[in-house]
Amino acid sequence: MNFSSKLLEDAVNEFSKLPGVGQKTALRLVLHLLNKEQEEVDHFGNSVIKLRKEIKHCGVCHNISDHNICDICTANKRDKDVICVVEDTRDVMAVENTGQYFGVYHVLGGLISPMDGVGPSDLFIDSLVQRVATTPVKEVILALSATMEGDTTLFYLYKRLKDFQIPITTIAKGIAFGGELEYADEITLGRSIVTRVPYHNSLIK
Repeated sequence: MNFSSKLLEDAVNEFSKLPGVGQKTALRLVLHLLNKEQEEVDHFGNSVIKLRKEIKHCGVCHNISDHNICDICTANKRDKDVICVVEDTRDVMAVENTGQYFGVYHVLGGLISPMDGVGPSDLFIDSLVQRVATTPVKEVILALSATMEGDTTLFYLYKRLKDFQIPITTIAKGIAFGGELEYADEITLGRSIVTRVPYHNSLIK
């Protein structure tokens, strides 16, 4: 792609580093910004800079937050005895959008994937075990994507948690195998949360 401006080329190259954004899409986005008022562009740029500098991760559940402890963990109306384990913040948002879950969360920060060099020690698994060991928990819901990596992580978590003698459940298989949680429609995901089942029922005997 030939550019008439080095500044334009640099901006397009930066945008094209974003997931799913090719150079043509990046060019369209950059040209869109160029047609905006300076104040709007400044606000756009400053919001991204502020996000990167000031964003925090909850000290309890590891969700992205504006504060040291997120609003979900501090909310009085949430059931602190039920922990829903998810891969990342996008899955927290997906479950919240169903309106069917009123407990708290634990964000792993990824899934176990030996092919990608991601092992249990790379995720927030030890802190989950610590939460279960030190706080009154009456259920752990394993709400992970129905993928090979998700199933591997489910099984590992089950082995780490099963000795605590608390119900360990997983969302019902309304989510097709290979499907990621964040892309499930709200009705299907909501029903999967409500009709969750004991995880050990899904293990191959």
